[in-house]
Amino acid sequence: MRGAADAATLLGRGKVDELLALAKAFDANLIIIDFDLSPTQQRNLEKLLDLKVIDRTQLILDIFASRARTREGRLQVELAQLNYLLPRLSGHGVAMSRLGGGIGTRGPGETKLETDRRRVHRRIKKIEQEIEKVRAGRTLHRQQRQAVPLATIALVGYTNAGKSTLFNRLTSASVLADRKMFATLDPTVRSIQLPSKRRALLSDTVGFIRNLPTTLVHAFRATLEEVAEAALILHVVDASSETAAEQAEQVMKVLGDIGAATTPQVLVLNKSDRLPATEADADALARNVLRHSAPPLPPAVLISGLTGAGVPDLLGCIDRVLPAEPLEVAHFRIPAGNGAEISLLHEYCRVVALQYHDGVCDIEAAVPAAIRERLLPWLLDEPVEKSVGK
Repeated sequence: MRGAADAATLLGRGKVDELLALAKAFDANLIIIDFDLSPTQQRNLEKLLDLKVIDRTQLILDIFASRARTREGRLQVELAQLNYLLPRLSGHGVAMSRLGGGIGTRGPGETKLETDRRRVHRRIKKIEQEIEKVRAGRTLHRQQRQAVPLATIALVGYTNAGKSTLFNRLTSASVLADRKMFATLDPTVRSIQLPSKRRALLSDTVGFIRNLPTTLVHAFRATLEEVAEAALILHVVDASSETAAEQAEQVMKVLGDIGAATTPQVLVLNKSDRLPATEADADALARNVLRHSAPPLPPAVLISGLTGAGVPDLLGCIDRVLPAEPLEVAHFRIPAGNGAEISLLHEYCRVVALQYHDGVCDIEAAVPAAIRERLLPWLLDEPVEKSVGK
């Protein structure tokens, strides 16, 4: 066994010859290497095999490109593709741009390689500017959501763990749920109601995978920030998969990379409909799935996003684990015509007393800090009369 990867071909000449024989035997027209190849290794393999060779990152990028639907998703994928392509632009062209030997002499001009590189750099810069606008927009939307006391819950998990199926089950949405890698690239946010009547926002995100290319982590930064800013993470695991523990380990690694490792979690053991009755023990499955994680383990719930089994238990668990924003009693005097502000207090707060008089509405309510700040212009120092009426 080779002790280290071959710098020229990754595999070594002998293995390349074996691979060539296999390719001819199966009449292959494409070779996929489950490894990240350097530009030199990729060129050398294509030359020796006389076939197109792509590595793991390029395959994932191609899958992402076929799944992206929104403008944001396409921009993110294109940025990752261009960053991957840039070091792979090769060839010296017909004539390199070099100075001659005399003073004032000039070279033959710019090569096509230099032109291509400059064009790619320009495109990367433009896409980064566009994505920065998307990121600013997401930040603004997140701030607007935070102005209302609705906590955000992020669904994360290995690709094809059943996140979108569960999302549809919890929110009655119609997000694409397919047995394909990265079927969901564009994040979707919907409101859900918990058993305590609290409402929260649930966000469906892109599926993770082992050794997620760094170009993708960078390109999808705006999307992954939704996970990093969430109040609670639902870590969805395909409990029926033989590699569930390894998949969960990779998800935890990505969460660490984006700064979400300490966010409260609930382990959602999905696809219970595929498990034998003798294996349907949530605690035992959780210990097995998270055997690579340090204790204490997060609460675990066994469910089936497809059939709905265990979903009420999941909602109850979310209700218990989701941090509740502390309330304080505040007193507001709001013009009677400001229906939106009055409705906000009724919808998201506990109204203690209410009185209409002289074209204003005096309200005493137990409110979270976010609502208090939003209604600061109408905040009173003195309590209103504790009577309810118009």
